[in-house]
Amino acid sequence: MRGRISAGALVTAGLRAGRRGRARASTRATAVVAAATLVGALAACSAGDSGADMDMSQAEGGYDDSFSTEEWRDVPLDDQEEYDDSPEQPFQDVRTSPLSTFSSDVDTASYSNLRRQLRQGVAPEGVRIEELVNYFDYDYPAPDPDAADPFTVTTQVADAPWAPDHRLAMIGVQATAEKPTSRGNNIVFLLDVSGSMDEPNKLPLLAESFSLLVEQLDEDDTVSIVTYAGSNQVLADSVPGDHRRELVGILRELRAGGSTGGAAGLETAYELATENFVEGGNNRVILATDGDFNVGPSTPEQVTDLIEEHAKTGVYVSVLGFGMGNLKDVTMEAIADHGNGNYAYIDTLEEARKVLVDEFDSTMFVVAQDLKVQVELNPATVSRYRLLGYDNRRLEDEEFDDDTKDAGDVGAGHSVTAFYELVPADGASAEDDLDYQDVEPGGSDDFLTVHVRYKQPGGDASTEVVFPAGSDTYTTRPTADFRFASAVAEFGLAVSRSEHAADASPARARDRAREALGEDPYGLRSEFVGLVDDYVRMTG
Repeated sequence: MRGRISAGALVTAGLRAGRRGRARASTRATAVVAAATLVGALAACSAGDSGADMDMSQAEGGYDDSFSTEEWRDVPLDDQEEYDDSPEQPFQDVRTSPLSTFSSDVDTASYSNLRRQLRQGVAPEGVRIEELVNYFDYDYPAPDPDAADPFTVTTQVADAPWAPDHRLAMIGVQATAEKPTSRGNNIVFLLDVSGSMDEPNKLPLLAESFSLLVEQLDEDDTVSIVTYAGSNQVLADSVPGDHRRELVGILRELRAGGSTGGAAGLETAYELATENFVEGGNNRVILATDGDFNVGPSTPEQVTDLIEEHAKTGVYVSVLGFGMGNLKDVTMEAIADHGNGNYAYIDTLEEARKVLVDEFDSTMFVVAQDLKVQVELNPATVSRYRLLGYDNRRLEDEEFDDDTKDAGDVGAGHSVTAFYELVPADGASAEDDLDYQDVEPGGSDDFLTVHVRYKQPGGDASTEVVFPAGSDTYTTRPTADFRFASAVAEFGLAVSRSEHAADASPARARDRAREALGEDPYGLRSEFVGLVDDYVRMTG
């Protein structure tokens, strides 16, 4: 794969020139309705007619990222953008709630969307702390090639920077980089070319982004292209992946215009993926859109059935979001969730390169399906705890063992990181005057035990693996990865105005991140420092 230009240099320069709650039924309903919104909107709805063809001359020489950040600073936050409002988890008492269960999440859209918002100089919305943290790579040990499980689990505990009397536990799951198959890719590009995509950071960026993806394919791969606006069109059907000139030519001829209509667009994409199905390969629909859809006639049940039934057949759907002002983040996240895919937000060509080139295998090839994490807290060492983020990924404890309950998939080379804020136990026995609840903590000095349950790709039965985090995981000298990731989490607490942020400080997060850059080969950590620095200056 090709190397990439330093994102830190590009974005920081631009800056300096210019927020599955299964724990609550209401959040689950939000996800279902959101999925319905997207596919229902594909059913027959109007999103405005631009009427004019887009000038694609820029596409011949690459995406034009020349608009000034200074001009964006006067752009007000558009209330047409929609984000998930899942409540954050409060502190839990270990004696009454010793288990914490959540689905893995490898989406990164929240970080790149936050970057876009900061470049505009507007108040951040839709901040999901786990996606900020998981945007970055960490030096977790990879599993051996002959390991029984396709991932490792690493734990580390240190003092919480924003609450010195608390501890912060970092849990890292690192997937193997080995692809589970050598079979080819069967990919369908489902592209929104409606009038709302007629902006420089939408359709032109979309075309150049998918051109980067095409360059990664070869003769063993097949590509189909479906566009939808007033109607859907099949522009390519099972074209060999090494016909790059043909595919790129189609992408660069795309024009925006017309209304948004046609559930047939999604149906057609699924039909093509099914017709060209590669047994044991990667069969995937990649939906690219700004999410500017209206509700159609489909019911939530019909929509959910449509997406999930196809996911059961092995055809997954991933979502790439483009543009600003009318971004329907909650909708795009929901459809990726129901479709066993991932969701990324593309704000620059460099982000497209990260997602579609550098992380191609992670994005495309699943190595651990329906991966769930359940953390058991030890009341002898921890009195209360809180999971940071994963607010719309939480599961009921009994769903951990339920193999029919869907969870997130982890791709080749992906890592999943989670932080728990821990309130240490004081060693005193609880005095509750209850006759039947006199349960004394055991003698273990472990902080917690991590249980991970997953399925092999295409499998129906899960496997559980267990990783205790003993007292030796505590350190007063945490690793650079811990310090950097905790800085990202601290910044997320501050910008999302978490009621549990305590003394969270963007300035302190910036300084800690700056001291923990590590090798930073692509400049992404440096970029983060620059973003936080700009936020500190803008907010005084």
